[in-house]
Amino acid sequence: MTGQPVRASGGRPIGILGTGSYLPAETVSNELVAERAGVTPDWISAKTGIHRRRYAADHEATSDLAAAAARAALADAGIGADQLGWIVVATSTPDQPQPATACLVQHRIGATGAAAFDLNAVCSGFVFALVTAAGLLSAGSGARYALVIGADVYSRIIDRTDRRTAVLFGDGAGAVVLGPVRPGYGLGGSLLTSDGALHDLIEVPAGGSRAPASEKTLADGGHFFRMRGRAVSDYVLAELPRAIGRLLAAHRTDPASVDHFIPHQANGVLLAKALPELGLPRARTHLTVAEHGNTSAASIPLALDDARRQGVFGDGELLLLAGFGGGMSLGAALLTWQDGHRGP
Repeated sequence: MTGQPVRASGGRPIGILGTGSYLPAETVSNELVAERAGVTPDWISAKTGIHRRRYAADHEATSDLAAAAARAALADAGIGADQLGWIVVATSTPDQPQPATACLVQHRIGATGAAAFDLNAVCSGFVFALVTAAGLLSAGSGARYALVIGADVYSRIIDRTDRRTAVLFGDGAGAVVLGPVRPGYGLGGSLLTSDGALHDLIEVPAGGSRAPASEKTLADGGHFFRMRGRAVSDYVLAELPRAIGRLLAAHRTDPASVDHFIPHQANGVLLAKALPELGLPRARTHLTVAEHGNTSAASIPLALDDARRQGVFGDGELLLLAGFGGGMSLGAALLTWQDGHRGP
């Protein structure tokens, strides 16, 4: 199979028909973040490779960002919202605990016939959602199109005085429309893993059923995002190359046949360390982390849309998407690009 297009698993091939994204208007500089976090702008750049990020306006929630990205992706695909069978929103910052943010998006875009649900795999969420939605379509559900969105508003859950996390995160949303593509194109192999033993490396400890909101959880800062950065970096540097190697080997794909690599935009310095270990000699890596920061589940579809709109993907080229985040979870997927991203 080496050198041949990767085929979608099961049934008809499913691929990306359109992409879209949304970034809030407010650009937040390193200078502003540094002042709050007690560091210098140069320290942020040196540690993260991030120069600026976007924060949602006071009136914007995750569903607002997600709906804007969804409309852009639908317009790009030439698909009406009423044609969607599924809406899957990957997020770890939902508008509220209930109902699913995807249901709010469904209402906002007028996708009355779609089944909508959220998926929380933190920063791996978009790849998990992509594989899930493609599987639903290819399994013969009767639906022809699905909308997959990665959206997060981390500016609402970070402690802006915590230099370990406040310097990293921004807000945004990215979306793709999935549907039938020509034989030999679309989503191929994927690998999804989780290691719950490491669940405490990345967490928001309060606000759920174990530690519901109280005066104590508020006073303790339990509703803020927390991350053990060194341990997370160690996990990524060890597990990301291993997972990509397993995926390529399982699908008999020559690493040199990967044309484009689109990773989760976690931290520019971390990615610079990881890239040489991945064994992808020809892949062009697409990075937006310097301008967007870490947008969690939104980061891969934001980078995907940015690259697609620059016209860098050629017909039949092989893309590798890889996300990693809380859980700890890791997801990677192969996608053979159909130029023009229209159905067969």
